[in-house]
Amino acid sequence: MKLSGAISFRPKLWSVFGHYSMSGFKDDLVAGIVVGIVALPLAIAFAIASGVSPTIGLITAIIGGFIVSAFGGNSVQIGGPTGAFIVIVYGIIGQFGLEGLAIATLMAGLILIMMGLFHLGTVIKFIPYPIVVGFTAGIALTIFSTQMNDFFGLGLKDLPGEFIPKWGVYFRNFTRIDPVTLAVGLVSLLIIVIAPKISKKLPGALLAILIVTPVVYFCGLDVETIGARFGKLPTDIPLPHGFELNMATINMLLPSAFTIAILGAIESLLSATVADGVTGSRTDSNTELIGQGLANVVVPLFGGIPVTGAIARTMTNITNGGRTPVAGIVHALVLLAIFLLLMPLINLVPMACLAAVLIVVSYNMSGWRTVRGIFKNPKSDISVLIVTFLLTVIFDLTIAIEIGLLLAMVLFLRRVMENTEIKVYSNQLDVADGTDMSGHEVLNVASGVEVYEIDGPFFFGVATKFDELMRNSMSAKPAVRILRMRKVPFIDSTGIHNLEILINSSQADGIHVVLSGVRPEVSTVLHNAGIDRLIGADHICDHIDKAILMANAIAEKK
Repeated sequence: MKLSGAISFRPKLWSVFGHYSMSGFKDDLVAGIVVGIVALPLAIAFAIASGVSPTIGLITAIIGGFIVSAFGGNSVQIGGPTGAFIVIVYGIIGQFGLEGLAIATLMAGLILIMMGLFHLGTVIKFIPYPIVVGFTAGIALTIFSTQMNDFFGLGLKDLPGEFIPKWGVYFRNFTRIDPVTLAVGLVSLLIIVIAPKISKKLPGALLAILIVTPVVYFCGLDVETIGARFGKLPTDIPLPHGFELNMATINMLLPSAFTIAILGAIESLLSATVADGVTGSRTDSNTELIGQGLANVVVPLFGGIPVTGAIARTMTNITNGGRTPVAGIVHALVLLAIFLLLMPLINLVPMACLAAVLIVVSYNMSGWRTVRGIFKNPKSDISVLIVTFLLTVIFDLTIAIEIGLLLAMVLFLRRVMENTEIKVYSNQLDVADGTDMSGHEVLNVASGVEVYEIDGPFFFGVATKFDELMRNSMSAKPAVRILRMRKVPFIDSTGIHNLEILINSSQADGIHVVLSGVRPEVSTVLHNAGIDRLIGADHICDHIDKAILMANAIAEKK
């Protein structure tokens, strides 16, 4: 990982045309058409669940999908609106309106671009897995809960956005279930579940829409449709528009923008990693972040919602033969053709059918098998998963990611502290102790010499632990204190500060401090902090033999 250096922006599309063939184009064309058809109901369903019109979902899939494929760092990535964003988008719209969502999305796009420019593509992969599983399962449950109104035909208006109050309203109104709407939802659900069992290539969501919609229309069933809820949908791509930006708005929306950026980065790079495992290709993660960022900067100018890599659509692309970004571009063009020519037919799609689509999406997102597997892991992982899950469901995704990351870091630091050993030696020291050496070289430590060996990073938590151990282990003031640092990979500012206090207090008591086995990278930090001038350059030894020899000589003189 590099935080500086040349800009890493090499879109995969740019490297295709030098060796592109007609047979490759045919494969990409077929895959792009299939993915475009599969993406149609998902884009519509995700948009409606997010609190915007189906038109916005399609515009997002068209423009965002095109930009991700044209400028991304993965050959087969398909971009567009995804279920993971439903919760955060719905919350932002409820609090700040559509313009607030547009500004937050644009800011998120800029954050993603900066992450790519500063080579942070690999950092996202270090986000603990229990956090990803926790908020994904929480999002899945939240999506499921939002579909009960349409699936059961309750006809409720102005539902609470919060999870618990929403279910309270559901339970009080379940007597209002509409049998016809429920039947449409159940039939749709059955088609979506059965279709993949017949053939993996059958798009269950689209099949449900194509079967159920004509039945509802020609039988004259009284079921709410997209057209009944949203009116006549426009068939024109809107002109780009700007926003009124000021520092107050930016400060207010920055947490939401950060959440969109982190979630988009995680999901797109996770999708790219899965795709790499199947195709054997290699994603340029920094270019991928820049491509995702560009999509999220442009899409809100046309009224769209956040864009990220979609794992299900990307895998559909791969399984149907797509191998270059051309397939993703074809997918966007297919959606554009449907948007311009077939929008009047989309008005006829029943809302219960879309609810069934999202119920299946939420089930697939839940990853209950993964959750069950994590419950066999250490308690710290289970704690992070549960906390992130509950915060996502009860509060919102922004709080869940922030507190989940904080909890994961605290638990990680605690684990590092517990695994960092501090040994105390006196009288004799075995040089081979803690190594794979078969021979043993025992050094005699003179009376008045104490040796402390730190095995692990010397950061703020360990520095305090070392200070307490040293104070408790001292029975009398020694002549020399040796700090053996051969196994210290790094030292932070707190470690340096505690080391300075130790040196100053020791020197005030007439005690010499000798450092042994300091690694080059740690030595550079100590030199920059002035430790060598404070302690004396001759008191920093590269081997324990020299340190013991010096310490014994000082102790004998005293």
